[in-house]
Amino acid sequence: MLSVEKKTNFLLALFVGCLITANLIGLKIADFGLFEASVGILVFPILFLITDIVEEVHGKEKAKEFVYAGLGVLVIVLFVTAIAVLLPAAERSFVSDEEYANIFGTTLRIFAASIIGFFFSQMHDVWAFNFWKKKTGGKFLWLRNNASTIISQFIDTTLFMFIAFYAVSPKFTADYIFVLIIPYWLIKVMFALFDTPFCYLGVKWLRGKAVEQP
Repeated sequence: MLSVEKKTNFLLALFVGCLITANLIGLKIADFGLFEASVGILVFPILFLITDIVEEVHGKEKAKEFVYAGLGVLVIVLFVTAIAVLLPAAERSFVSDEEYANIFGTTLRIFAASIIGFFFSQMHDVWAFNFWKKKTGGKFLWLRNNASTIISQFIDTTLFMFIAFYAVSPKFTADYIFVLIIPYWLIKVMFALFDTPFCYLGVKWLRGKAVEQP
């Protein structure tokens, strides 16, 4: 049977893996049928779910450790990616400098925007989860899970959209970006509401015992 420490380490690995995945694949906008969104939305909601589970079991400081670890990894990935784009391609390279820059070079600003949005939204999520936990006396996990995540997702979406796209062309004014923010944030809210049962299951799994019911 896995110990709490090993389960926590697994969640940290999953957290960092999902974070890198979301940033690497997020440039593509996919048609999901009812809505269009970045494919990064397939894994990004998992980040808030994991920090909520960890904070519920281990407390605020452990959740912050997850955020700092994710931030450190993203900064390293951004730095290495920038160097990789600048290095000249060898003759036997499978892609040219132009092709490689088209794939990774154009994502550097987006990657930086993602890092900033991730850090501030996650730090707010950790703070808000702790705030609601104190207000509810440790009850109503569903409330703090959703109340913290919904606002944090708005912070993340707003910071990301403005830093990544503001003034990239005359079309991307502040008004236009807010038009993009609202529906994208509402999609994230939908995902946040959907993951509530998984938050209960995750807390029960990590603790290895029953969790309070709503």
